Amino acid sequence: MTHTLPVRRGPRVLNDHLRIALDLTAARVPVLPLRAGKVPFGNCPDCRDNACGGRPNMKTAGTCACPRVCHGWAAATTDPAVITSPAWAPMWRTAAAVAFHPGGAGLTVVDLDDADAVAWARTTLPATRTVPTTRGEHWIYRGTMRSANAVRPSVDIKSTMSYARYLGPGTGTMTTLPDAVRALIVKEPRQARTAHVAMATPTQGGECPHRTPAYLERGITMAEQRITSADSAVHATVYRTFLAVLSTHGRCGCLTEAHITRLFAAAQAKGETVRHCTEAWANARTALGM
Repeated sequence: MTHTLPVRRGPRVLNDHLRIALDLTAARVPVLPLRAGKVPFGNCPDCRDNACGGRPNMKTAGTCACPRVCHGWAAATTDPAVITSPAWAPMWRTAAAVAFHPGGAGLTVVDLDDADAVAWARTTLPATRTVPTTRGEHWIYRGTMRSANAVRPSVDIKSTMSYARYLGPGTGTMTTLPDAVRALIVKEPRQARTAHVAMATPTQGGECPHRTPAYLERGITMAEQRITSADSAVHATVYRTFLAVLSTHGRCGCLTEAHITRLFAAAQAKGETVRHCTEAWANARTALGM
């Protein structure tokens, strides 16, 4: 099905955000309200930290059927009965903007956040529907891909598992998502290099307490399992696990890049970025005075 973003129409009503949302749902574009700061409304108490199991359309198969606007982009819907329900009404009354889930509409938004990024796009990417933003432009293509931030300076990709503000219908003809955009996220080798920089300086000089290599292997395996089994607060779990590993194994020089690569890989499998892993590792070392 071909999706287009609707033209805003009709006189201004008491709740303009809700009217825009209804226009979008009529075009089968999943929507949700945003609060001040361009962020989704927070979870209700029952859903906080994914205690409810998460939404069915989230990264992990969830079971939550909460009627409120919980779980960010995963709450986006095309059902007008939901967005006009009493559960959503308080959010619309205080909403600062309307957001849509590009991937749910079969779309990808290239978010160009400054003039330099816009100039780059105009010389690099195929023309498509464009929407002015506060600092730059949204370029909207037909097709979906994995979302990613900072694929190049001031350029984010918003498609699956993401949301973008609705800032109007834009101008131009929407075209098919090109390989040039898909290629922006195919830079995984950079992750290995970033991890190498973070791991290349183990603290030496302490007395080694490990009688056998099996002791260290068991410690790394348990750390991987702790990260993998985290159902919520993943970032905090990763940091605490890194802290525990470093406090036990970080001063004798036994840790190798292979060991720490395993920890980074476990964290990334839970959704952590290399940047977050690197920061958590550095913060743990700092906390231990390494």
